[in-house]
Amino acid sequence: MAISTSPLLIWGGGAIGGTLGVYLARAGHDILIVDTAVDHVARINEHGLTITGPLDGFTVPARAVTPEALEGVFDRIVLAVKTPATRAASQALAPHLAPSGFVVSAQNGLNEHLIADVVGAERTMGCFVNFGADYHGPGEIMYGGRGAVVVGEIDGRITARARALHALFQDFEPEAVLSDNIFGYLWSKMAYGAMLFAEALTEASIADCLAHPDYRDLFIALAREVLAVAQAHDIALEAFNGFDPAAFLPGGGDDAARASLAELAAFNRRSAKSHSGIWRDIAVRKRKTEVDALPGAIPPLAEAKGLRAPLCARLTELIHEVERGERPQSWQGLDALKAVLA
Repeated sequence: MAISTSPLLIWGGGAIGGTLGVYLARAGHDILIVDTAVDHVARINEHGLTITGPLDGFTVPARAVTPEALEGVFDRIVLAVKTPATRAASQALAPHLAPSGFVVSAQNGLNEHLIADVVGAERTMGCFVNFGADYHGPGEIMYGGRGAVVVGEIDGRITARARALHALFQDFEPEAVLSDNIFGYLWSKMAYGAMLFAEALTEASIADCLAHPDYRDLFIALAREVLAVAQAHDIALEAFNGFDPAAFLPGGGDDAARASLAELAAFNRRSAKSHSGIWRDIAVRKRKTEVDALPGAIPPLAEAKGLRAPLCARLTELIHEVERGERPQSWQGLDALKAVLA
């Protein structure tokens, strides 16, 4: 496979896309960022893109445009928008994707199927990320902690373009993984993500929630509910950053599940990103979360296999109540979710 001479297009310059963009730009790659926030685009063009946090502090010159100002065709597009914007963003970028190019989803959720529906499965790749970062304002991203980065073809093949993308991402995360089972990682992240949505019901940090003795059984039950659905869909699950899917599969031992929760809490305590992006959406950015596309997507997937997902259904309802201002972020939110287990 020939090395692409067109810039790497990053569609969405927030926490994930901005972090990837700034590190890859510093490594010497030609990067172009697309973002809908006019002030963010202007700041990048005028002053560069800045990383802050305990791991690094630097600014690199960068280029950015709004979607309507984008011109040209690109071989590689990293899609890093919030999940609810995936279809609209995929439709907007499609005219700018080269016939032999690809889109790689660096997002939460299972967006690869939706992207493939727009641009074609042969032009879609998967990516799993679990590093800690937050958008702190125009031109500024806080990088709080390293985490797993995995890339792979959605059909499980190991291709030349997948190897090339893996090598590229190693310039950001040296321990990035090339996988023949990207959906195994994405489904494991769906279970961990459900835990993070539960954390966002409170004011507490991720680590404090996962380590709280009163709610450990709730977090275990929530993960098991999601992974039961994954198992029913014949997904071979993958471990990452302390998350051991075998411990959370139905029938898994409680000791193993509690040990994995402890590992996840320890992983999060090492990061300057103390709260989830979901929590920030509600408490800081005052906007809706991705709940409908993440925990909210589990009940219908469960029903398709003759299963139920009452915890995910209730969690989705509770997050909507918090989004609407009908419920404060407090431990009482976890109590309301825990009542499903009674």
